[in-house]
Amino acid sequence: MTRAAAVGDGPPLDPVLLRILEAAGLPATGRFVPKAGWVSTAWVGDAVVVRLNTDERFRDAYRHEARVVDLLAGSEVPHARHLAHGDGPDGPWAVSERLPGRSLYDAWPTAGLRTRRSTIESLGSALRALHRVAAPADLMPPWLTGALSGGPWPAFHPPVVGATLRQVEAARRQPDHDPRLLADVDAWVRERLALFAADPPVLVHGDLHGSNLIVDRGRVTGLIDFAEAVAQPADVELDTILRWCARAREFPPTPDARGLDETTLAEVPGWLHGAYPELFEREHLRERLNFYDMYGELSLAAHHPLPDGRAAARVRVARLLSGHNHLDGLAW
Repeated sequence: MTRAAAVGDGPPLDPVLLRILEAAGLPATGRFVPKAGWVSTAWVGDAVVVRLNTDERFRDAYRHEARVVDLLAGSEVPHARHLAHGDGPDGPWAVSERLPGRSLYDAWPTAGLRTRRSTIESLGSALRALHRVAAPADLMPPWLTGALSGGPWPAFHPPVVGATLRQVEAARRQPDHDPRLLADVDAWVRERLALFAADPPVLVHGDLHGSNLIVDRGRVTGLIDFAEAVAQPADVELDTILRWCARAREFPPTPDARGLDETTLAEVPGWLHGAYPELFEREHLRERLNFYDMYGELSLAAHHPLPDGRAAARVRVARLLSGHNHLDGLAW
């Protein structure tokens, strides 16, 4: 996806990377390793990480991320300092400091049991600190704000409790929708909205899985990629984490890669529970998690561009109405 290369003894730097470094006021020195992603291209240097947004639907992602990282200043949340961002001839770009370690996705397969456990316990501490950070109640990525207002829908997470009924209505506008199913879903959602009435919104990452955690020697050195951070109930965080544990193969770092083996993540919910028990202590937690899952499936049923994708989402919606989903059999 990129022509990036190293300086010094290696080939010259990618011209795109050179333009970003110049715009950021940074020297074009050191070694940079290219990395692909879902919606961006990255160059990992000795001291900084440079990213280029390659998906027009997320043009404001780095601006939102910079705002969120500013909120983290002075907190105990492990994260990378945001150094610069802007728009250039090649697209939106951002530069942040490089954290020690590598992604949990890369580190997990060869890590021993003790290292895996201490890593997840460190994640629990990081999440507790994150959920204590003061954030505006209306904090939301610009692309998600636009989608909820009727614009293009570029992604299907994170859950937004107050917008769930809007997803029911959006699903009804699809020509292949199931009227009876959506009538049942509408009633199901209305019956459960009261579960969230007293929840204070807190800062949640919104997309935590193996590729968005940097780890080193059994500890989390940084949560990364805050492009989807929102102000929502704290246990929204569990929606992605437990889905990742149950269906890890669906969370590869790039579209052409493969996610982790779910069996290696079986202990993660229990370790996280031990490190951050209050995240799991909400009354009616299973119903709340089912609600978050329903939001995601409704979004797919309403906005997935392919008929087969919408049909598969409707099957999962029907299964949720009967009380079953990916959480079945997961020790959480």
